[in-house]
Formats: sequence, C-alpha cells, structure tokens
Amino acid sequence: MSRIRQHVRGSRRLATAGLAATTATLLAAALAPTAHADARPTRATAIENAASALLTHATSLGLTPAQDTSVRDVIVDKDGTQHVRYDRTYHQLPVLGGDFVVHLAPGGGYRSADRATRSLISLPTVTPKLSAPKAADLAVNALRAANLGEPLRQVKAKPELVVDALHGAPRLAWRTNAVGQDSLGNPVARTVLTDARTGAQIDAWDSIETAAGDGKSLYSGTVPLETTLSGSSYQLKDPTRGNTYTGDAQNKTDLCFFGICFSRAPAVLFTDADNHWGTGVNSDRATAAVDAQYGTNETWDYYKNVHGRNGIAGDGKGSYNRVHYGSNYNNAFWDDSCFCMTYGDGDGTTFGPLVALDVAGHEMSHGVTSKTAALTYSGESGGLNEATSDILGTMVEWYASNPSDQGDYLIGEKIVKSGFGKPALRFMDKPSKDGNSADYWSSSVGNLDVHYSSGVANHFAYLLAEGSGPKTINGVNYDSPTSNGQSVTGIGRDKVGKIWYRALTVYMTSSTNYAGARTATLNAAKDLYGAGSAEYNAVAAAWSAVNVN
Repeated sequence: MSRIRQHVRGSRRLATAGLAATTATLLAAALAPTAHADARPTRATAIENAASALLTHATSLGLTPAQDTSVRDVIVDKDGTQHVRYDRTYHQLPVLGGDFVVHLAPGGGYRSADRATRSLISLPTVTPKLSAPKAADLAVNALRAANLGEPLRQVKAKPELVVDALHGAPRLAWRTNAVGQDSLGNPVARTVLTDARTGAQIDAWDSIETAAGDGKSLYSGTVPLETTLSGSSYQLKDPTRGNTYTGDAQNKTDLCFFGICFSRAPAVLFTDADNHWGTGVNSDRATAAVDAQYGTNETWDYYKNVHGRNGIAGDGKGSYNRVHYGSNYNNAFWDDSCFCMTYGDGDGTTFGPLVALDVAGHEMSHGVTSKTAALTYSGESGGLNEATSDILGTMVEWYASNPSDQGDYLIGEKIVKSGFGKPALRFMDKPSKDGNSADYWSSSVGNLDVHYSSGVANHFAYLLAEGSGPKTINGVNYDSPTSNGQSVTGIGRDKVGKIWYRALTVYMTSSTNYAGARTATLNAAKDLYGAGSAEYNAVAAAWSAVNVN
C-alpha cells in the first residue's frame, strides 16, 4: 500500500475587466427603473400579516389566553401568497400537535389554516404526578428494550414536560430523550413519551436522523452501517461520522503530473433501495463499498473513542472512499489533496480487492500523520510514516473485534491471493519474513524503500505489545526475535497504541528518525505512565531489542 504525496492545490485566478463606464452610462443606470424588482412581501411583512390574522381568528385556531405562539418557518410564494408556520405552548409548555400553518393572500388577507390537531388545549393542572427522574428511568428502560441483546454504554436521559395533543385528548406528558452508544460506539437514541400522571408509555420513536442499515462485506462478514435517507433511497454516507461516504470510481483513474491533477476518477455515491448493501461477493459493486465504509467507520471510532480525536484531521469532518479504481489495480492509497482513500480491485491472482479492514485503518492513518507530525516520506522518517499506518491500522483491526477478521499482527492478510506467494504483505513479529523488510536498525535502513524500512518500528511495536519468543494469538503463530538476545515482556497493544499516538501527535516532527522515535515514545510513555514506570522501561527495552539505542 502506497501513499500519494500531497499534490499542489490548483490556484484560483480572479478575472478582472478594466472597463471604464462613462458618466452617461452610470447616470442612465441610476435613473433607470428596476425591471425585475421582487415585489413579493418580505418575511417580516408575512409575519406581521399573520399576527393580525391570529388576533382575528383566534377562536377558530383554538388560541386562548393560556397559550402562546412562536414562528417556526415562513414561505412566500412567487405570487405573494404567504404561509406562516407556528408552534404553540400552553402555560409555557410545548404542545405536541399544537403546530399550525396560517395561509394568507398576496395582499395579506387571511385565507385558511392547517392545524396538527383541532383538539381544545385545556388541562386541569400542569403539575406532574410522575417525577422527572422516574420518567428518565422509564425512558432508559425503553431504549434498552429497543436494543435487546446489545450492551449499551454512556446512557443518559433528559426529560421535558410537555402537553401531548398528538394522541387523543390533550394530557400532560414527559418527553424524554434517551441516548447512548452501542458496542461498536455507534449512537443510539430514542424519544419516549410518558403520561405524567400515570407513568404509562404513550409513544416512543428512534430520534437519530440517520438510517441503521447493514452490509455484506467481502472480508468482515455482515456489518452495521449508518446511512442517509434521501427521498426514497439510502445513500452510503454517514452523518454520524462527519458525512464520510463511499463512491464508485467506475474503474477510472486520476490524471496527475508532477503533483498536479488535471482530472480525477469520480466517486459516484452508492445508493440502495432497502438499506441492505452488498451480497458478499465482488460481482456486486456495492460489496467492496461495504468494506470501505465499514473500515472508515471503525477507524473513525478507534481514533475518537481511544484517542479522543474527532475525525482524521481532528475537525469532525469526514473523508471519503473511492472503490473500483482503475483496472485490476493492485494498490490502495491515501491522498492528502483530496482527503480521500482509494482502493483498487486487485488483479485476482496476486491481490483481491484491497478494501480489508487493516488496509482502511492503514490508509486513514496516513491522513492522521499528514495532519500531525507530517513525517517526510523518505529515509528513516518515511519508514516511520509507513510504520505508523501499519501500527495504528493494526490497532484499528484489534479495536473492531470482528469475528470474521480477528485482530492479528499481519498486514493485508485478507487481500493476498495465492499468486502473491506469502500469507500477508508484512509481518510485525519478524518483518524479514516478507523477504525485504528490516528486523533491526542499521545505518543503511534509511536507504530501503519506506515499506521495508518500516519493519524496524513494526517489530518494536510487536515486541512492546506482546513480547519476544514464540506464542499463538487468535490462531496465528508468532516467534519474535531480538537483536541483543534479550527477552522482552509486552505491555499490551492498548498501551502501545496510546504511546505511539501521543508520540506521533505531540513529539514527532517531519524529520524524526529512529533515534528520534525512541526519544518521542519514551517521552510519551513518561507522560502517560511516569518516568521509570514498567511501561517506560519496556519502551526502552523494545527499542534496544531492534538495535535502536
């Protein structure tokens, strides 16, 4: 997997016309009448007209001295007809079903009104018998019941006293918004309407403005997807993760020279009629899109939930994916200039579609690097750049805990075919197993291709997480040696991910080499766990084990 270097962004040129207008022309323009002036009433005029209508037609609109109104929206048609939409309160409590629209003629005269309910809004009291905490508890129970079998976390509920005129005779009610996260970190939310006198549930509905779908992927089984409903179809765009989306490159390629792109392959947004995406086979073009979108989701969640980073750039904005790039393209890459990931379909002999979970985590981590340390993509810093994507991409795979693609320390094991001749692209426990990567640092490491000089840091990360020597993890056999013959005891991958991320985002710079990486990770370990801590000492030992002293 390669990384496209940042392209030079095209500049915008402002066209200016140095045309001098004569005094006569200016005078004629000033004196000429406005031919296309919009004579329609303004929003303010429409609201003023509607206010007069409310006074005149209060009885027919069901308005009483106990009620108040507020303007929600105003539409003025081309012919001047006005439509003013109102919300209603009763003794300052929102009235569900109390909204109405007043329709006015172009001249402002009252025409008619549409009301959500025609019930008379009147209650004997606005003091509830059911307490707010009890209403919150009931709503939380309703949220859990709607997600049976799913352990929810960070569950909270906020009750609000309202008048319910939507479900028969008006009554006092608690409208409670209950929110939480499922086991994948996806948001879940439910609005529960409870009778404030009896505690009976009146109604409940999902309150996230997204659609929960699923997809059959190539590599990760059936996975959950958050999508966007647009009209009668669904878009493979996730509003809960910065509107990250996946599009079809339609087997086209970018046209770029010397870092300047004259045209780009498209990213035609995938849509679906029933919100069940893909079939699990590559003949369905949406299947690879499922893998790419799922990989994006898991990477987003890893950085947010583990490191507190809101999106790749830390600004809450999503990137996008392009799948089916080129013809039999055996690669995947991150491009800073489009802030996007691109995936080839592979040639079917050496590689399959390159949309595996650890590949997605790898590519998006290039984006994190570009927004933080911006490690130069050559020499030892280039090896650290690639290693950062391997290390954090591996952490994404472990974080996802997907039974169809269990965590391991192999890079790209899902995408290789028999023609590749090896079971993975790279091996973190002993990088030299790929035939090219370096297990240990030497003065010549910086002369290697960055995908091979990355082996030193990959080996360090494995040793720090799992320790040296033979072991079997999730059915995969590992046997990690050390350059100095000393055994290393691992501290666990979670700590490794936190140490590496802090080193990357706080201490590393564009020119950091392996010696600098040792210092950066020791500083990170000191910040997180203390100087002289077991973690700090393990970082030092793991670097020494790969000959970085």
